[in-house]
Amino acid sequence: MSTSQLEKFQDEVEIPEGVTITQKKHMLTFVGPLGKTHQSFRKIPVNLEITDSKVLLTTIDQRKKDYAILHAARSLIRNICEGLITGYTIKMKVVFAHFPITVKVEGKDVIIENFQGERAPRKTVIVGNTKVIPKGEDVILTGEVWTDITQTAANIELKTKVKNKDHRVFLDGIYAFEKKKGIDK
Repeated sequence: MSTSQLEKFQDEVEIPEGVTITQKKHMLTFVGPLGKTHQSFRKIPVNLEITDSKVLLTTIDQRKKDYAILHAARSLIRNICEGLITGYTIKMKVVFAHFPITVKVEGKDVIIENFQGERAPRKTVIVGNTKVIPKGEDVILTGEVWTDITQTAANIELKTKVKNKDHRVFLDGIYAFEKKKGIDK
């Protein structure tokens, strides 16, 4: 392969000011103004090397699949760095027609009560360091790690999925309606 072809199997991520990254084998630890988090790269076949202000990524092999994995790892690091500086917010709307749905947070669980008149509450887990704040008809999810926030939102949405009924008629549930950078209160 020529050197120009080999260069596309290498990439680098600029570390923003205020964020420090340390490496211990396959584990990267990120520390920023909004907090501290870590990400394991054990199952991601990419070589990582941290210099003073950059993270150098190189693939293990030179296949098309490795090129895609390289860019997935790059965006993962970039999103964590960006989240530690600005944070992320997802707003969800509680929608119901007849039975009023109540959302509560207890520890690391989100409890959804009275969904379609059910007596037993539905529970789902909060992923990572995500903060869930129920405010009337809205549920606000905030945090530093985008993958944790979106997974928590997906868990809540899936727990309120209507089964064995026409989803065009039975619109009850909790749905995400706004995703943005920055932390809302």
